[in-house]
Amino acid sequence: MARKKEKYNGYKPPFMLSAKAVGMIADISAQMERFAIRLEQSDALTLRRANRIKTIHSSLAIEGNTLLESEVADIIDGKTVVAPIREIQEVKNAIRVYEEFDRLDPFSMDDLLKAHGLMMSALTDDAGHFRRGGVGVYSENGLVHMAPPAERVYPLISDLFNWLKNADDHLLVRSCVFHYEFELIHPFIDGNGRMGRLWQSLILTRWHPAFAHLPVENMVYSNQQAYYDAIALSTKQGESGPFIEFMLGEILNAVRSHQGEPLAAPVNAPVNAPVKHTKTQAAIIDILKGDAHATYDEMAATIGVNRTTIMRNIAALKGKGVLERVGEDKNGYWKLNNK
Repeated sequence: MARKKEKYNGYKPPFMLSAKAVGMIADISAQMERFAIRLEQSDALTLRRANRIKTIHSSLAIEGNTLLESEVADIIDGKTVVAPIREIQEVKNAIRVYEEFDRLDPFSMDDLLKAHGLMMSALTDDAGHFRRGGVGVYSENGLVHMAPPAERVYPLISDLFNWLKNADDHLLVRSCVFHYEFELIHPFIDGNGRMGRLWQSLILTRWHPAFAHLPVENMVYSNQQAYYDAIALSTKQGESGPFIEFMLGEILNAVRSHQGEPLAAPVNAPVNAPVKHTKTQAAIIDILKGDAHATYDEMAATIGVNRTTIMRNIAALKGKGVLERVGEDKNGYWKLNNK
């Protein structure tokens, strides 16, 4: 018998969920499978590349990088771009981070430091290290937020990761709360904004792998002032409810706007026609027939692909009704349905 998971009783960031936020969680859950199926269409590689370019461009543009999407694409392709050296370096660093995306563990503080080291390489002397001095967030009108003193950074971030890993709250909610609390702590001397958005995306992929290819940051870029207003309102209220509601709204908008057309069945297809699978999906099914408790990493190693590919194909199988998850992540198992 699987051991019952103990209730988490450690540090809990303050937040309240509105009825609107709860409704959006349900809406996002209902919409995600359509987006996952969209990623399996014939133009999927082109779509994923376009979304990755949008993600990198948007996250850096929020921080003041002036390069165009086309110039980001050129840098990815190894072409020469005439622009400020720092801005080109920012793009190159972001590309390196996203190349490591599949291998980063959103619940690991060490991986956060590793990702910051890549993101801020040659941009700051403290790349890959928590700040050793005070830092504040400023606007045109002066100081907006004074972050906690440097000696508080490690214990605060440690508590936040402990909550993220062990709390029972929905991962959609945990991703938003983490993002807000991360910006409040401001653990790095530079790069906090882009790291906070990157880490929320990484957390979201643990709930649904399609988030690796969904440019949520592009939506934030389009509503940048509302993003800062949501942070400010949450800070004023002393809890991250307003920020959660804002980010869930942006995620829902991103999911809806990037679904494309639903896959159409052939006109003359028989009602009970067998469901067709890709080679990877068929291999996953074969593995799970022999071991319903197989992990993503075990399946990836057996098939010879990366973890994200396994997660994306499992999401597609779930969308087809072929596969479902029974029980918790650690103690559950995969159930195959006859399709």
